Amino acid sequence: MSSNTRHSFPLSIDTRQKSGVVCEGWVLKKRRKKMQGFARRYFVLDQSGSLSYSIDPKRPIRDQIFLPHAALSTAVGRKDIHVDSSNATFHIKCLTADDFNTWLTAIRQFVLPDGRRSLAGKTTPRLSQSQFNRSGTIAEDIGSTISELEAAFAALQSENTYEKNNPSLKSKSEKDKHHHPKDVFNMFKKSHHINEDGTLPKSKLDSPSYIRLNTALTSLKSQHAALLKSLQAHDGTVPPTARCSPLPPTTEEKEEEHFSTSRFNTALTRRSRMATSVSSLSDIAPIEWFDAEDDPGQEFFLDATTPEEEKELSVPQSETSSLNQTESSEEEEPSPTPVNDTDPSVNARQVVRRTRLPSGPVGDEGSLFAILKNNVGKDLSTIAFPVSFNEPLTLLQRTAEELEYYNLLQQAAEAKDPIQRLCFIAAFAVSGYAHTRYRSGRKGFNPMLAETFEDVRMKFLAEKVSHNPVIIAYHAEGQGWELNATSAGKTKFWGKSLEIIPLGTTRLKIGNEEYEWNKPSSFMRNLMMGTKYLEHCGKMTIENTTSGATCVLDFKQSGYWGASNEVSGMILSPSREVSARIEGKWDEQIAQALDSSYLHILWRIAPFPKESPQYYGFTAFGITLNEITSDLEGRLPPTDSRFRPDVRALEHGDDDEAEVQKTRLEGMQRDRRKRGADRAPRWFEQDGEDWTYVGGYWEARARGWKDALVEPLW
Repeated sequence: MSSNTRHSFPLSIDTRQKSGVVCEGWVLKKRRKKMQGFARRYFVLDQSGSLSYSIDPKRPIRDQIFLPHAALSTAVGRKDIHVDSSNATFHIKCLTADDFNTWLTAIRQFVLPDGRRSLAGKTTPRLSQSQFNRSGTIAEDIGSTISELEAAFAALQSENTYEKNNPSLKSKSEKDKHHHPKDVFNMFKKSHHINEDGTLPKSKLDSPSYIRLNTALTSLKSQHAALLKSLQAHDGTVPPTARCSPLPPTTEEKEEEHFSTSRFNTALTRRSRMATSVSSLSDIAPIEWFDAEDDPGQEFFLDATTPEEEKELSVPQSETSSLNQTESSEEEEPSPTPVNDTDPSVNARQVVRRTRLPSGPVGDEGSLFAILKNNVGKDLSTIAFPVSFNEPLTLLQRTAEELEYYNLLQQAAEAKDPIQRLCFIAAFAVSGYAHTRYRSGRKGFNPMLAETFEDVRMKFLAEKVSHNPVIIAYHAEGQGWELNATSAGKTKFWGKSLEIIPLGTTRLKIGNEEYEWNKPSSFMRNLMMGTKYLEHCGKMTIENTTSGATCVLDFKQSGYWGASNEVSGMILSPSREVSARIEGKWDEQIAQALDSSYLHILWRIAPFPKESPQYYGFTAFGITLNEITSDLEGRLPPTDSRFRPDVRALEHGDDDEAEVQKTRLEGMQRDRRKRGADRAPRWFEQDGEDWTYVGGYWEARARGWKDALVEPLW
């Protein structure tokens, strides 16, 4: 673009060769402070590979990046260039395709592709899944190239027609040719039919060069269609957890996915989230994306996982089989009489579960701040909230949500290396917060004393063991692991936010080793105004009480300019040496950092249902918790949360009936307490400050609750 060209908003690139300057000109740069948008800045790229900028050419340099030590990434279909280095990050936006091509071509000369290839030797061999990932990226790039070629040909045809009708303009066009930077045809710069300045030779549309390019475009279209068809044929084989979330990104997420400097929001995250905007690949694009070989610059690599590992990292198919219609059609009807009814998880694998709630919230939840300001300093468990503040789950069912990714515990049990085992346990502890991504303003129903909830998928049993203070005890077990926990808490109202301080300890047993940890605080932000959201902040220490090894995790508080929901930590050996490092986000993924450029994914969040924000923000797992499936009919005790009429009414969108039933149940419990006939915990007993499972629940269940002394609560 000529420096003499005038624009209403002057942005241009000066490609005239100055001493030591490769490229310079005006572009838009993302400002350092969050929410401040872009600003007009003058960039200069010199022959040493230094990319610097200033407010204007006469002002001093404000910052610079040495490109050979940086990573380059772009978003297909956009005119953005992201340059990341250890000391700075430049997010550049060009207003025209010509500016974008010129800057990208200039910058790519200095970003070393050899650095990326030298790291490739550290990665594990690419498997079929990784090849599929690469194919998706290539298909997307081809589609973008086709669009650019078609636009260029349309412009060429238009110009040719206009020049034929206006012969006097041809001479002027010839004079101005040297002002145009190389456009999309610079990929054919080695062609004998393209001029050195990137323009087409003076020839008509029937010239050999035009015919050759048109033939290439036709062939490229055909190859692109065949590649897409091939990818779609593999749609059914992609693991559900490898698909991108179908939820449309929010405004904040769109801002974050391009401009956050977090390690998990760099090249990999931008490429993975990019798939949600490509309609032709949105249903088959995996989370992990890899550049084509000729694209220099990628900040780090992830090791390729086998299909078995992907399955273990995901929500098991037995729990989300209804999400995959192909598998659902192949499921057999569950046997009415399981071979071993004391292990109902076997029969649960054949159940098709629902994928959405009967109804979303009907009315407004109301102002939580209006209630809290009149109850400053009080225990919120003693305050009667309207049913509009509830979601259709009890606190017992919400504890089960924390075990959604229980397969991580099985992976930990199977791990031979104690450090790797502790890494999986840490990933499990962090994954327990993932379901709160879209949860903030509503609370679970307070259970009745001795109310229970079971989940056969991980032989989970929870019971309310104390009414004041509210204490919930739960137990779960699987192949090679057993988990016991006591859940309680207290709250602090800080004016604009509410702090939930968890009390109680989680204890895990794997083989001869025992682990325990406590949870950090959670904060409900923006109580007075704005969008409420949950934030988890503080330290979590997971201790192997058998060997003395520990994992210290830091749930970082979101800063005004920093990334949100970040978690980092380290694993310390019994001798207090750092054995491993962990990083990620509690609402995205957790990985073990093997070195500065190589991560091993331990856990990745499963996709939320498409309409999750409109249905209380539930996960696919959470949607199933209040459902009475075929394997549960006639087998649940009368104390199970699924039988609560107030929760069931709210689930079906009947707020008035839910309020009536909630009031009735609370009145029945108060009456039992006055008469001295309050229920006692049935399946847990107190052991110091903890409550432990006494056993017998699943055996009584197998006997149909005969002689189990389990009485209804409503």
